[in-house]
Amino acid sequence: MNAPGPSAKVLAQPATAATNAAGSAAPGGDPTPPHELDRALHAQWARLTSGLSPAALNAAFMDWWVHVTHSPAKQFELATKAVRKSLRLAMHAAHGTVEPCDPCIEPLPQDKRFTAPEWQQWPFNLVYQAFLLQQQWWHVATTEVRGVAPHHERVVNFGARQWLDLFSPSNFVLTNPEVLAQTLRTGGTNFLQGMRHWVEDAARLAASQPPVGTERYRPGRDVAVTPGKVVLRNRLIELIQYTPSTRQVHAEPVLVVPSWIMKYYILDLSPANSFVRHLVGQGRTVFMISWRNPGRDDRELGMDDYLQDGVMAALQAVGAIVPGRRVHALGYCLGGTLLAIAAAAMARDGDTRLASMSLLAAQVDFTEAGELTLFIDDSQVTYLEDLMSAQGYLDGKQMAGAFALLNSRDLVFSRMVRNYLMGQREPVSELQAWNADATRLPFRQHSHYLRSLFLRNDLAEGRYRTGGGRDGRGRTVALQDIRVPIFALGTARDTVSPWRSVYKIHALADTEVTFCLTSGGHNVGVVSPPGPDAPGVTRSCQIATRAADAPHVDADTWQATIEKQPGSWWPAWVQWLRRHDAAPGTLVKPPAPGLPGRRGAPLDYAPGAYVLAP
Repeated sequence: MNAPGPSAKVLAQPATAATNAAGSAAPGGDPTPPHELDRALHAQWARLTSGLSPAALNAAFMDWWVHVTHSPAKQFELATKAVRKSLRLAMHAAHGTVEPCDPCIEPLPQDKRFTAPEWQQWPFNLVYQAFLLQQQWWHVATTEVRGVAPHHERVVNFGARQWLDLFSPSNFVLTNPEVLAQTLRTGGTNFLQGMRHWVEDAARLAASQPPVGTERYRPGRDVAVTPGKVVLRNRLIELIQYTPSTRQVHAEPVLVVPSWIMKYYILDLSPANSFVRHLVGQGRTVFMISWRNPGRDDRELGMDDYLQDGVMAALQAVGAIVPGRRVHALGYCLGGTLLAIAAAAMARDGDTRLASMSLLAAQVDFTEAGELTLFIDDSQVTYLEDLMSAQGYLDGKQMAGAFALLNSRDLVFSRMVRNYLMGQREPVSELQAWNADATRLPFRQHSHYLRSLFLRNDLAEGRYRTGGGRDGRGRTVALQDIRVPIFALGTARDTVSPWRSVYKIHALADTEVTFCLTSGGHNVGVVSPPGPDAPGVTRSCQIATRAADAPHVDADTWQATIEKQPGSWWPAWVQWLRRHDAAPGTLVKPPAPGLPGRRGAPLDYAPGAYVLAP
């Protein structure tokens, strides 16, 4: 079934008051018309720079350069460290020619480039240790320079790491002993196979096709296969009501709000890894929002449109299907941020339809929003706005490029070495296939999100507005108004939503907060089904509840004092959900699928049409 797009009538309408509340006609609050020539030029440059602002990068590096060249003390420190590191390497080289000895510097725990036994043989051990010593020196050179703005320091430090990783000895044939050994074993055929891989990847990239191997995980066939029906469709969402797998269900339904940046099925992967299937198996009536992938004609969709036609429309439909019951709402990543905005607006307006709110790797305070903030300042946002203005949206591939840049060592360079130098293809996992299934972000909505949340931190500081009043500005919401219990999940190795940033919900909400810190990263930590750990993986979680009137405990103290529990966090959350049911343990007959008046006549079957749209 083909997904209907927004009607021409909707697209032809001027921005409504609600839309105006989500962003001014000229992003950034400038009431004057934009300089179209400047925007066109910036848009062209942005395509060449992958959306990175040259002005922002130049400002950061000039700030650092001026201060370091005017700091004799820092220069003396760097000169001293350079001499010491050179002596350490020379002494290690002298001892290593006589007998094996321990390396003079160890890689960081997350750096797996030099762990193979071949790297411990002369002269490759000296090559990689010289590289790590240089990397360590540049870290010292780009940090703790008095007078440099903290944001600029992080940008310069990140840029230095990226530049050094480009010239890592693991990236070149003659300095990578693993590649040389592979070449001897295969008689050089690894390079022929690598060339085939490169040609195949280049052809797919030119044709805008997904990477090799992702075809093994097609939504509706291999992933997103939990049975259900589409019970609501509007210009932004499809709402899926999943088929119960138990004879009776808990009275309160669960509404899941995924991030609008990616497709929803990270929460409904293959049956063994499906969060949705697990919930349905626990006797829960589950509803899932599936966001429509916007196009050029959707440029004027704003944050309020995502709030009203997304979360609020879904809540209204759930209330009609399961009348008289409050809803357990769960939001993942940016979906959690949007859910928190909705919950605050509902609390402001006296709307009591929520029973609880769960936030998975979701931030409401953006002052420490991870390495993504490296790309977010006024110059960078303006640059992105010019790019989005020309396109009408930010392409998902451009967003994916930014995420890959955050971990280029593993996501770019290491893969290039394996694919093109070693001639090996690693099997694509379902999470990697999902990650390649990127979506687009509407111009107005993404501009408002970046400026209001990332730059100004309006939600945490009580300035965020929803709904368009007579003045088109809407009314402010405050997280302190939320009174329903909150479950917040942080993941230990999250670079997108660092767990200490997620933990800040304690200081912003005057209600009961249960916080869970689980092992893993932004995606793997969330997709953590119960069962035995995979080889080489040890999962654990820490969980504790703070009463509404309890004193605040800082994040580091909390981590140091809460006992670790082995295994998945999913069972703990299911138990938490039961404790916050209106009548814990009460089971009822599953609700009939579909809105009243459309029982038995679904719009479509899960996974729906929106998730399949390119």
